[in-house]
Amino acid sequence: MAVRVVIPARYASTRLPGKPLADIAGQPMIVRVAAAARRARVDGVWVATDDDRIVAAVRQHGFEVVMTRPDHASGTDRIAEVAERLQWDDADIVVNVQGDEPLLDASLIEAVAGALQSDPDAAISTAAHRLSTIDDFFNTNVVKVVCDARGRALYFSRAPIPWDRDQFADRRDVFPVDLPARRHIGLYAYRVSFLRRFGQLAASPLERCESLEQLRALWHGYPIQVVSVMHAPAAGVDTAEDLERVRRLFDVAQDSE
Repeated sequence: MAVRVVIPARYASTRLPGKPLADIAGQPMIVRVAAAARRARVDGVWVATDDDRIVAAVRQHGFEVVMTRPDHASGTDRIAEVAERLQWDDADIVVNVQGDEPLLDASLIEAVAGALQSDPDAAISTAAHRLSTIDDFFNTNVVKVVCDARGRALYFSRAPIPWDRDQFADRRDVFPVDLPARRHIGLYAYRVSFLRRFGQLAASPLERCESLEQLRALWHGYPIQVVSVMHAPAAGVDTAEDLERVRRLFDVAQDSE
């Protein structure tokens, strides 16, 4: 069973056009992400894109890249094409790393892949960390997940779940210390066998109303194993301000070498 990383990358970005090629301390962001992923104990790292400029940049820095179709609806579909074209085995595991996370810790990749390896009946694995603030709990941009006794996801939601009926009946400005609320971390590992089925699965009503693609898998009965980590990963790059923050961090790291 091989474990591989695929990084979907599109040139277009609503808030930050050309984001994958944005310079970070002398290298394109997509190359920084690939380098971070390569530090994990995996059997290879590939970038999947539909843009010649990204292909050229990735190859120039010595990483594997696959040119994919331009009409994919999601990064998961793009990864599925890579697995099919490279003829990976059904039992192999593919970790989907977002192309805008140059600060990603390689240990998180290993943890998510390990969670799928340890649960042979699961189709997907992902990660979460414990929530501790009331603001995050009620923030609809913070996706929450509740799990069963085996660590498998029961549901993902933008709503505040689980709901403490008694404590929130009295007040809603203090976070209950014993509330088992966890924030979902959007890093996924898939079995190749599931990736081959994913494109044929109909979108679910839950997925549409929550705008959460992982609910499609739950709707169709595919188990998702969730590994708990201690802390949230470093934030990715969504805006120009995020990019400047990351650039400063890399500049500081280079100055200290």
